[in-house]
Amino acid sequence: MSTNTFKANWNYPTSVRVGAGRIRELPAACRELGMKAPLLITDPGLAALPIVEQTLQLCLADGLEAAVFSKIKANPTGQNVVDGVTAYRAGNHDGVIAFGGGSGLDAAKAVALMVGQDRPVWDFEDVGDNWTRVNREGMAPVVAIPTTAGTGSEVGRASVITDDEAHIKKIIFHPDMLPRIVILDPELTVGLPARITAATGMDALSHNLEAYCSPFYHPMAEGIAIEGIRLVKEYLPRATTQPNDLEARAQMLVASSMGATAFQRGLGGMHALAHPLGALYDAHHGTLNAILMPYVLKANRSAIEERIVRLSAYLQIENGFDGFLDWVLALRKELGIPHTLQEIDIDSSRSELVARMATEDPSAGGNPIQFSADQYRSILEAAISGDL
Repeated sequence: MSTNTFKANWNYPTSVRVGAGRIRELPAACRELGMKAPLLITDPGLAALPIVEQTLQLCLADGLEAAVFSKIKANPTGQNVVDGVTAYRAGNHDGVIAFGGGSGLDAAKAVALMVGQDRPVWDFEDVGDNWTRVNREGMAPVVAIPTTAGTGSEVGRASVITDDEAHIKKIIFHPDMLPRIVILDPELTVGLPARITAATGMDALSHNLEAYCSPFYHPMAEGIAIEGIRLVKEYLPRATTQPNDLEARAQMLVASSMGATAFQRGLGGMHALAHPLGALYDAHHGTLNAILMPYVLKANRSAIEERIVRLSAYLQIENGFDGFLDWVLALRKELGIPHTLQEIDIDSSRSELVARMATEDPSAGGNPIQFSADQYRSILEAAISGDL
């Protein structure tokens, strides 16, 4: 199938418009949601590139009073959200365009949530029924446009935001944080450097894989995860080595959205460790998951081997669990992913803290084995040293 001519509209889990060149539908999408003055929220790296200015001009040419906000860290913080709300109110905006990778999308969704609230963002952390505190009528509508194929935040109902004071990543959740319209345009991803394509693609793999391995009962999510993994296997190497391959780029965008849809079933140990490591070291989330992946898989082997054997058969990977682990290692090597955390300047000096934080991370609840802090520390130290 060639995506040069292929276009599709889906209504699961929200309204999704897939196809090359569909960014041109953005002004109409904004108007469909009642926006006349959207705030385009993105990260500073993207804001410096022509792609953001072109998107802004697309909106302005259609008569939308659009503006850009880009004061966002790679791991967005509570202060970034506060600043975004200030910009939204100062510009009299009436909706949000979430544009970019995971950081831009997560920050944008959190801003859209917070523009109508009178509580701090941490009051809406995904704990218990905190989400019921939200003033739903005050939330702004969101059009989401990913420019990386990794987090799948465009189809998520939550944002991961770093609490600067506590140095903890917290999940902010409300069902209505799910963007109303999503545009998956592979042309927006062709300029991604190979290392970012690889790391974000491995993040998509981690979402699908952890959702698939979760012990919770959700057959629909399990089915989505299996096909998401297959798409990564087939198209991530192509997207990394052939950046102008629109079919590969489109299929990775789809795999990314599938991962975030599937992890309604749960995540696991990769994310339980990646979240505190990202908060403490400000390291790239997708890279962390990619490095941690084989170490967590090995630690979970007793609980997931039968499941991985079944997955391997679908992927046409021989030798069951061992063959699957070998495929993960070979894929990482092919993509230039580091084998150890030490290679990205993470040592064992805070391993006890990270291990404790991992047990407290919401993702830990979806791991097939409920690891203790000592077990997380062992996994972490193995990933630091490369002891597989």
